[in-house]
Amino acid sequence: MARLTALAGGVAATLVLLALPAAAHEHPSGITDLVTPAVVRVEASSHVEITLLDHIGELMHVERSYDVPLGVGTGIVVNPEGAIVTLTRVVKTDKDVAVYAANKIFAEHHKVNIPADFERHKVKDDLLEHHLKECYPPKTNVSTCIINVTTNVTIFPNVSPADPKGIKADIVKTGPLPDSPAVLIPTGRAVGSVGMPTAPLADKVPDQQGSPTNVAGFTDRPGANVKETVEIAHLGKGGGGQDAGRSFADPEKKVDEPVKLGALVDRGLLGAPVIGDKDGHVIGMLIGGGKEARMIGVREILAALAKAGVAPRRGAIDAAFEAALTRYHTKYYTEAAPGFQRVLELYPGNVVAATLLQTSLQKRGGPEDAGSKQAVAPAPRTMPLWPFIVAAGVLFVAAGAGAYLLWRRRRTPDDQPDQPPPLVAAAAAAAGSSAPTSPPAPLDEGANQTVVVRRSQPFQVIPQQQQVLTAQDQPSVKYCTACGMRLGAAHRFCGYCGHPIET
Repeated sequence: MARLTALAGGVAATLVLLALPAAAHEHPSGITDLVTPAVVRVEASSHVEITLLDHIGELMHVERSYDVPLGVGTGIVVNPEGAIVTLTRVVKTDKDVAVYAANKIFAEHHKVNIPADFERHKVKDDLLEHHLKECYPPKTNVSTCIINVTTNVTIFPNVSPADPKGIKADIVKTGPLPDSPAVLIPTGRAVGSVGMPTAPLADKVPDQQGSPTNVAGFTDRPGANVKETVEIAHLGKGGGGQDAGRSFADPEKKVDEPVKLGALVDRGLLGAPVIGDKDGHVIGMLIGGGKEARMIGVREILAALAKAGVAPRRGAIDAAFEAALTRYHTKYYTEAAPGFQRVLELYPGNVVAATLLQTSLQKRGGPEDAGSKQAVAPAPRTMPLWPFIVAAGVLFVAAGAGAYLLWRRRRTPDDQPDQPPPLVAAAAAAAGSSAPTSPPAPLDEGANQTVVVRRSQPFQVIPQQQQVLTAQDQPSVKYCTACGMRLGAAHRFCGYCGHPIET
């Protein structure tokens, strides 16, 4: 019976599981939203303070200061403290800005035609030519110019409203090549109370040729009219992260991707993250320019961070944002909205979170909201109600049958009310028909267990009853001397009338 009950329960459970909808949960693939909050604009310049010692005529000290642009590009925040990785040539140049300052101050003060560039020039006047040559670096005891150069790096985060001043940063480590990674640390104020959003770094570059990727960066300072630029690309042949870089190639050959991405490099996406389509993690950085664009791999990024003593990690903002982003991309807009609100509490001005929050609020409870569909409408894989009714009926019948069989098995012959033997029943019926209606007389003091003596009316059936009760073919069977009911082997009182067995 236990097996039958278990089988019925299993059938019912199976029907219930088949009737329930399958809840599939997959992290969205090919998105850039995990990375774009951590993409920043990087601008580097050299501040040159120069003093020209003019002693051609009367001795004069001419002081000027110039800000010389070094490079612009895109950077990636890699930990909540704001550590940023970009390319060396964004923040460092092989051009001598001191030469630029010397050309500019000499042309302004002496009114000569000298281009404002990084080349060393000559003038027709021999005396001016001598003084110009002594103004160029390196500094000597007879130099006509005193020059002090400092490098300024400013990062502009992806926030709204836009930050017009940006955040100052120091250069921690640069690479040996212009396209080597460089590491920056912010020295100014932080935007959020718990740090900044970070970009997740992948473990390696996909080896497969034609692997889809995304490139994200800024062509100018982030603002209301300047959003992040996102472009699709595909990896070409080769491994990830050599000095020459990994190439790009469209497997369908519809677009010349190196040319397309090279133009984006020239517009400001130099150092932009290359995002893998598998899980949305950074697999490299965009390098090159002109008609050629390539990628350095994530291993080079990790190596540069290790040399700089910077550990990439994610923070509380990223955990809250990724949880909300997962709900958003699986169309659970009602559940996604509070998550994006929490992100904005931790990092005010997060452009991506604010945009997705607005969309979530618009679609919350609507026909596209998977949460409202599950709550209001039946799931797509629902079954009719009759399987549940049948399952319940099977369980009910099985339980009833089991209880009945268990009751029958445990019941003993002593528990069943027995009828007196036929002779005793006949004697009792005869005695009942002939006896008067007066109450029965008390028992005789000398009565034994098998003989009933009534003082007022002895009758002839008693010897026959005594003979039946003491017959040799039933030595173990006893009957009550008062009512004639059958007694059990260990009964001390009659179960029918309560008369004591022994007096």
